[in-house]
Amino acid sequence: MEVAKVGVWEGLMKTHQKSLKALFSRKSSNGDPNESQEFRIPHFSPLANSVVSRSSRILQIPTEELQHHFGTEPPENAKELQTYARHFLEFCSYQALQIVSKRSDYLSDKEFRRLTFDMMLAWEDPVVKSKPVIESSINQEVEDESGWSLFYSSSTNMAVQVDEEKTVGPEAFARIAPACAAVADIITVHNLFDALAASTGHRLHFLVYDKYIRNLDKIIKAAKNALVSSIGNLKLAEGEIVLDVDGSVPTQPVLQHIGISAWPGRLTLTNYALYFESLGVGLYDKAVRYDLATDMKQVIKPEMTGPLGARIFDKAVMYKSTSIADPVYFEFPEFKGSSRRDYWLDIGLEIFYAHRFIRKNNLKGTQKSEALSRAILGIFRYHAIREAFRFSSSQYKTLLPYNLAESLPRGDFILETLLSRLILINADTTHRDVSGGSSSAKQVPKASPVSLLALLHLGFILQKEVMLDEKAIIVGDICVGETNPLETAVKQSVSDTSSAEAAQATIDQVKVEGIDTNVAVMKELLFPVIAIASRLQLLASWEESYKSIMFMLLTCYCIFRGWIRYILPFLFLFVAVIMLWRRHFNKGKPLEPFRVTAPPNRNTVEQLLTLQEIISQVEALIQSGNIVLLKIRALMFAVLPRATDGVVLLLVFLAGVFAFVPFKYIIMVIFLEAYTREMPYRKESSDKIFRRAREWWVRIPAAPVQLIKPESDKKKKS
Repeated sequence: MEVAKVGVWEGLMKTHQKSLKALFSRKSSNGDPNESQEFRIPHFSPLANSVVSRSSRILQIPTEELQHHFGTEPPENAKELQTYARHFLEFCSYQALQIVSKRSDYLSDKEFRRLTFDMMLAWEDPVVKSKPVIESSINQEVEDESGWSLFYSSSTNMAVQVDEEKTVGPEAFARIAPACAAVADIITVHNLFDALAASTGHRLHFLVYDKYIRNLDKIIKAAKNALVSSIGNLKLAEGEIVLDVDGSVPTQPVLQHIGISAWPGRLTLTNYALYFESLGVGLYDKAVRYDLATDMKQVIKPEMTGPLGARIFDKAVMYKSTSIADPVYFEFPEFKGSSRRDYWLDIGLEIFYAHRFIRKNNLKGTQKSEALSRAILGIFRYHAIREAFRFSSSQYKTLLPYNLAESLPRGDFILETLLSRLILINADTTHRDVSGGSSSAKQVPKASPVSLLALLHLGFILQKEVMLDEKAIIVGDICVGETNPLETAVKQSVSDTSSAEAAQATIDQVKVEGIDTNVAVMKELLFPVIAIASRLQLLASWEESYKSIMFMLLTCYCIFRGWIRYILPFLFLFVAVIMLWRRHFNKGKPLEPFRVTAPPNRNTVEQLLTLQEIISQVEALIQSGNIVLLKIRALMFAVLPRATDGVVLLLVFLAGVFAFVPFKYIIMVIFLEAYTREMPYRKESSDKIFRRAREWWVRIPAAPVQLIKPESDKKKKS
């Protein structure tokens, strides 16, 4: 295929002996603009010619003039025919979509959906791979008084452009879809494609894409209707819009739990807060507002709840802040799974994360509205995908941009890149022109708040006035022939995520069940450490006197010479050398599985008894620790004056030793005392000393303890 492309390219260059732009130009025979719009560009595929022609008609600019606007010479990164064709298609598509998306009902127009899908198909195959077959019907667009919505002359011609067998890949979708901010976000566009093409072999079919856009249009219209019906009851602030409502259907209520009380009602999410309206006698009570925008140490997380405060069902979202005394739990009952709860948790966190991002970077005015609009459109897209395909987002496949930035390993870089783009709004700056021209030659006064404008065109008003320079070029988050820094940051984070997911898969594989089995695995993993400790204990027991004496003399010599400080560096260096040696000689070899002898199987009752025994041992250990601390407290406060005097003298003596004796001699004395404790010559005296110390410790009383019940418990009982 590549050889064929090179052959075509060389033949064209020999034939024309002109610049690359000459391949795509053809003068009109009589200068008629309408006729100029209908000519075919040589070496473009029929579908690419159709997309260019329809874009020209939407823009009301002849195709030749579009080529002139694109640039008199091809950009440096577009030397090949296919690359240049793709860039010209992007240029036409972005300009056309800018005009199209200004209509409030463009999502409901079937021709818009066909046009955008055709743009993706043409982007994948922009040039002919063989001699093109001229079809007379392909450019027979018909003028219509209604404007741009009529792109084809007949339903047959529509079928030529879009059929069920033609599919779109992820790269084409990522280059075209984000040009319309309502359809896709550059941060989550690849996750959106994965959700749409999950069941179709990772290729997007038009029927799936059409269903997605239709559901997105339905969700947006429902949000506008909910906004109108909720204004009086919720008393929304200026610029506050309703994003979703749940609990209106009696068979799917939302339960609010506060303490042990629960009450059904209706839950509403806006771009600033959560509202809960308790269901009274046929009517809803006054809504209670739970703020998501102000910094009040909010905590939003999944939680278990149930009747009378019992933790039974894992179907609730907990909201806690400094403005309320007790945490509030919103339960979403359903028979299977917890998809309702997960959805509301995701969209609630998306608004919370968006406002936290706004507060952290002190965004104001249009910059704040643009950052919030990105979250709002993400929620609309997530709702549309969920309703159309029963999609449930995972940690790294979410369709919400701020949630994605919080969950990815390097998500903070995504937010930093987003901030750098928001800073360009309402600020004079130099940009590369969409045609791919030199940045020094083109001056774009302002970047465009594309998400905010998309909501404005759809009928949502976040702020009364949007300061936008008319000369600014609105093409979404992508420019012709360029990769948006946001997309680069997301790809870098996703690559790190892949390694994290692979590591997590290995962790899931090696997890074992049962206390005895896990203890056996740990013993085998710690076998080298256990073996060294056992060997040292054997030497300290003086069962083999010759080896014990040699080890003692060698250690004392090392301490005296000051070599003891090199033990840890030597140990680290030794481990590093071992790892490098393994890396060099085991390169490409799979790691052999770690062999562990499994303990005898135990039934559930035996495992529960073992667990109870371990818990009892841990409890006894904690009790012993508390007793030691209480006895030390008694000594500190001189409950037993005679014992306190002895401890004081001991501490003064130790202070003098550490102040005047070199540290290496102190270490040597401590080592000799501990190591020769079991030596036959001093074993008896050591046992007597430790016995007297234990007897002295037993006589020390523990400081008293008084348990006080919390005041909250008293209030609940009263």
